[in-house]
Amino acid sequence: MADMLAKFVAMEARLSQVESKCGVAAAPVPQKAAAPAVDDDEDDDDEGDLFDSDSEDDEKIAQIKADRIAMYATKKSKKAVLIAKSNIVLDVKPWDDETDMAALEKCVRTVQTDGLVWGASKMVKIAYGITKLQIVCVVEDDKVGTDFLEEQITAFEEYIQSVDVAAFNKV
Repeated sequence: MADMLAKFVAMEARLSQVESKCGVAAAPVPQKAAAPAVDDDEDDDDEGDLFDSDSEDDEKIAQIKADRIAMYATKKSKKAVLIAKSNIVLDVKPWDDETDMAALEKCVRTVQTDGLVWGASKMVKIAYGITKLQIVCVVEDDKVGTDFLEEQITAFEEYIQSVDVAAFNKV
């Protein structure tokens, strides 16, 4: 190793001589006496583990992580929660052609619950003088389901024969 170091110092000296002859200003190279490297065969445990982190670093990292989590929580709490809603068109069919359709519609609209809003309705001719009620409602998906609506509407047995879902669209 000492031999290589001596050759390197000699090569630097020759390079600086060549540069001075060519007129190139070279940075002055300090001439140091080459000290031979001392080999220690002992394990250097004083240096510590390179992959081990200091307790100060751990505290700083934990503090930064806690701050980021707090910032994320406040940012998330400010966002408006999106409520999933659906637009449902129901076909409400009466027993026969003599059923009072106005009373049938009033019965259907009496079904009220949180997350249910009734919309427009119309009478649609089926056949042989029978008309069905086609009514629109908007429901919040987490609060109201189609099964609940069908059960509540078909509870009016004197007017309603059946309820079918004609259309179901996410809003």
